[in-house]
Amino acid sequence: MSKAPLQFANPFEDAISRIRFAPHSDNLLISSWDSSLRLYDVDSSVLRLEAHFEAALLDCCFQNESVAFTAGSDGSITRYDLHSAICDTIGNHDDIATCIGYSDETCQVITAGMDRKILSWDTRMVKNMCFAHLGSEVDSMSLSVFDMVIAIGASVHMYDLRKIERPFQSKKLDLGQIKCVGSYPYFKGFAVGSVDGRVAVDLSFPSDSDDIRYMFRCHPKSTDGRYHLEAVNDIAFNPLFTGAFVTGDKEGYVIAWDAQSRRKQFELPRFPNSVASLSFNQGGQLLAIASSYTYQEANEIEDLPLIFIHKIDDGNIRSVSSASSSRK
Repeated sequence: MSKAPLQFANPFEDAISRIRFAPHSDNLLISSWDSSLRLYDVDSSVLRLEAHFEAALLDCCFQNESVAFTAGSDGSITRYDLHSAICDTIGNHDDIATCIGYSDETCQVITAGMDRKILSWDTRMVKNMCFAHLGSEVDSMSLSVFDMVIAIGASVHMYDLRKIERPFQSKKLDLGQIKCVGSYPYFKGFAVGSVDGRVAVDLSFPSDSDDIRYMFRCHPKSTDGRYHLEAVNDIAFNPLFTGAFVTGDKEGYVIAWDAQSRRKQFELPRFPNSVASLSFNQGGQLLAIASSYTYQEANEIEDLPLIFIHKIDDGNIRSVSSASSSRK
């Protein structure tokens, strides 16, 4: 792991909300509650741009290497050209916009907000379609190919973006309040993290006999026999290694897991703040970690938000590969 965080001439003035690697490069998109959107070139250790918006940014995503989208606390959904710096609003939620994602397969921008709506925009026509009025706010959202997974309370709902009128599957998990959800990048499936430190894995493979469904706690019992009840803030699947994913929690721990062998792969040294967001680069060799307060508690320590880059070394790769191969 890089012991030193990424350096910025202008430090973050508020919490980091999301980090995302670009589709084909090691450029890292960063949104923050301080209303800034930044693009950092990890390979060259250079900040490529810093743009400021009128509202706090709660989420961001790439359309491609040159265009990004943001979700704002004023409900605005904006498109930002990373080359020309042209910014335009493509639509609005009636309340705070909390989640945003882009599907390259359907050319859709998908957003969720505190107005209990899921909205979609066709980027080829910039046409808005409201396809879901929900009874509750979306707690987390993740897109993968044609699938969208959203978490509401203790339930997970899966949509096919080509038939988005209603979910094709809904599940209530014996997990309590869900904090985050991550989509499996190869087949249908997901992993979710709860506010009390548990993770549920639900992955489907071409053969039904290979389906994986189980639940576990990220941390073992402490010496007094009690569990660490710390929220799992984010989950990210490695795009290169089948079944490999990482979790980041409120206490600042990042742990890598192999879903197929059901084993812990490695644990990184504790980070100074909560782990607010995680992202793998397109090759799966780099993991970006946003160490930042997340406004989960009134007395949360508000240390300076930082971003670290961890390189997945050969030992990590061999352990994940061998564990996955043992099931084939």
